[in-house]
Amino acid sequence: MTSSPPTSEIAAPAPRPGGRTARIRAQVLEAVHAELTEHGYDALTVDTVAARAGVHRTTVYRRWRDVGGLLTDIFAAAADIDWHPRDTGCLHGDLAALNQEIQDSLTEEPSIAAALIAVSFRSDEAARALRQLWENRYAQSEIVVERAVRRGELTPDVDARAVLIAATAPVYHQLALLRTPPDPLLPERAAAAATMAARAGAFTGPSPETFPAGPP
Repeated sequence: MTSSPPTSEIAAPAPRPGGRTARIRAQVLEAVHAELTEHGYDALTVDTVAARAGVHRTTVYRRWRDVGGLLTDIFAAAADIDWHPRDTGCLHGDLAALNQEIQDSLTEEPSIAAALIAVSFRSDEAARALRQLWENRYAQSEIVVERAVRRGELTPDVDARAVLIAATAPVYHQLALLRTPPDPLLPERAAAAATMAARAGAFTGPSPETFPAGPP
């Protein structure tokens, strides 16, 4: 959910800068975005980013150290975005809206969300950063299930994270893993399936780690 729902993904960045420092950070991160979407991870270097951003290479080395540091800050900047899932008035609508955001972020041209997912398979720093970003996004999205509980659509013992994963997984599977053309009906269909399963109690009860491991 890189909404990127997304999305939208790591060492902690320096305290939020202001003035000239903030402008340089914005220029450099914009350059990283452009290099990743146009040329991919293999072509990403501190020198190419510095040249594209119009700043001296020593400035980039001093603040970000290396490509790993640049990727770390890309994900940190994504986590700083003030994003909240839409409230459509029902669980099905909220999940469909979330899925649509994810699909849009993965299919836009160029897609920084798709580029960052790809980078996570090549860089340990990016992999850790993406996991943390997704953790944050899922935590933010749990309000969707909490609203459904308050409306009486779901019982209080529902596992919010399980509902969200069930709803969004088909979109990520099609676009990020299979890399097939987007299905305009998939966001709504996946949301409908997850909603029906949640209402039927599929995501209540003990969490998976509490289940018996089975016979030895």
